[in-house]
Amino acid sequence: MEVLEEKKRDSDEDPEISEDETESEGASFDSEEEDMFIDGMDPVLDRCPSEPSDGEISDEDWEPEATAEKSKQSLSPPSPTTKVPETPPSTESPRPVEQEIGSKSPHTPQSAAASSEERWHDENEADIEPPQPTFRPSRTPGPQLSATSSSTLLELFQLFFSTSVMTTIVKNTNAYGAKSMEGNARPWHDISMQEMYFYLALVIYMGITKFSDLTDYWSPFYSLPFPRSVMSRRKFLAISHALHLSDPDVDAENEGKRGTADFDRLCKIKPLYLQLVEACKAQFHPAQNIAVDERVVASKAWIGLQQHMEENLTCGYKLFVLADSRCGYTWNFFVYDGKSPVENGKGLSYESVMALIDEKVLGTGYKLFMDEFYTSPMLFKDLLQKKVWACGTVQPNRAGVPRALTNDFPRKAPRGSLRWLRDNELLFVKWKDAREVMMCTTFHKAYKGDTVQKRVKGDDGQPKYKDVPIPAVVTDYNTNLEGVDLSDTVIGYDHVLLKTKKWYKTLFYHFVGIAVGNTYVLHRELARANGTRPFTQKAFRETLVLELAHMGSESNATPGPASPPPPGVSHRPKFTADDSTIGRRKCRLCHQKTALICVSCDAPLCLLPNRNCFNEWHDQNGL
Repeated sequence: MEVLEEKKRDSDEDPEISEDETESEGASFDSEEEDMFIDGMDPVLDRCPSEPSDGEISDEDWEPEATAEKSKQSLSPPSPTTKVPETPPSTESPRPVEQEIGSKSPHTPQSAAASSEERWHDENEADIEPPQPTFRPSRTPGPQLSATSSSTLLELFQLFFSTSVMTTIVKNTNAYGAKSMEGNARPWHDISMQEMYFYLALVIYMGITKFSDLTDYWSPFYSLPFPRSVMSRRKFLAISHALHLSDPDVDAENEGKRGTADFDRLCKIKPLYLQLVEACKAQFHPAQNIAVDERVVASKAWIGLQQHMEENLTCGYKLFVLADSRCGYTWNFFVYDGKSPVENGKGLSYESVMALIDEKVLGTGYKLFMDEFYTSPMLFKDLLQKKVWACGTVQPNRAGVPRALTNDFPRKAPRGSLRWLRDNELLFVKWKDAREVMMCTTFHKAYKGDTVQKRVKGDDGQPKYKDVPIPAVVTDYNTNLEGVDLSDTVIGYDHVLLKTKKWYKTLFYHFVGIAVGNTYVLHRELARANGTRPFTQKAFRETLVLELAHMGSESNATPGPASPPPPGVSHRPKFTADDSTIGRRKCRLCHQKTALICVSCDAPLCLLPNRNCFNEWHDQNGL
């Protein structure tokens, strides 16, 4: 899973606004369940009880129950004196493999170890391909816009950051800024909607043009004209420090519930978070192949929401994502706050997939791809009840997975070796690549005769390429699980994550990245439908930045030529305060600090022997 790396740029600490992380709390995740979660295991489905003395394990020991009481019993090791009931010998002759496909199976999978007839088959033994799903989406797949519409990039972006969303952000930012600056010598000045569009333009621009420090964008050394023409450095940092998504009064009320069941850990992102999820689902409908996976938004700040991904040594906030496998559109997601979205006792992996799959909105006949953290026979069978087919890698010790030993791989199986076993609608496939891979699927045939070139060691000890068998389930999995990775790539291209100590700001910048990434997918799909050539990623972001900047042009920080002053008004310099060391502002021309302004233009300008910016600026503007 690709992880969005955090930008190595640090916004200047504004002494007037404290960045102390008041919501940081002692995380209580140092439990056995958290350790299993870090290792990519589900605390419910992957917890193994002690084996009975006779070596056989029944499904009652492995399968989690729906109720909390039964679940607790299933996680406890069986007593050494527990007697496993014997299965009466069957008087019927073994059925051929082909006949097992059409048989009906109970919801609880049959124990693999309890069946003496269960064995692994190789590629030379025939399997019957199960009926393929009939794809019936609730809407036409693709953008839910007219293909002939000529929407600008800004209009597409506003489908995710709507006017109501922007109004809420501006209102709450002003409320938080005024509250935090109360009693300060420099009071908070309310920002407008246009200035918030300016701010978003610069945030996306900073993903295209990268510097290690935010102040470098306004530095005279680099002389970048765009940031200075859009917004002053002081204004940008002020908005960055006061940025707030939720109502401060609601935050205070929620903070009073800390430690109770009513405390909402995601309160500070809810106004944008919920509306963005609904917008993502409303503006696009995925094609038949979809993928679910987790995504980590990198952050070094430690609060209870943070997760640690051991495989890549990255800390951050975890999101569970459902994406279109073909184009990488982020269709649904939720932020993991330390507990399952739906508590039904079946484990985080099961509940996460069920929370992301909404068959009433999606339709039926979808093919869902996932990795071994989510895959379980119980999940796949319940997805079939929703008419959603599934495929993914699976952990051999997961509940319900066959543990037959007959005709299994030898100790040193050659590359390309294949074994398969069908349990009614579930097909389990083992394939030997560089290491052994185990798959589970509900819509594949075991082997179709496909081959792939792999590098193997020849008889003379030299490496050579050889065609080896490959199951169709492996090919499809490698092709379609990249949906979330492709989504990460679209978002991560010049991503807009800025360094911050506030967890909700980190997620805000990621939400901006999701909106920009989905906007690009909509633009690309609409362009292809119209037979036109879409923008490249870089050209797309440059155009979107310019359109966002144009939205706020009425409040541009560096205006054009000033209008003539009214009769009787002259351009005279004056000090901003009685003390020249107080209230110094940035010169409009050289960007150095100055204590003088023009009384008519209200423009801060230097007036020194070596920096006569006052007269030069007025001459340039014909004043």
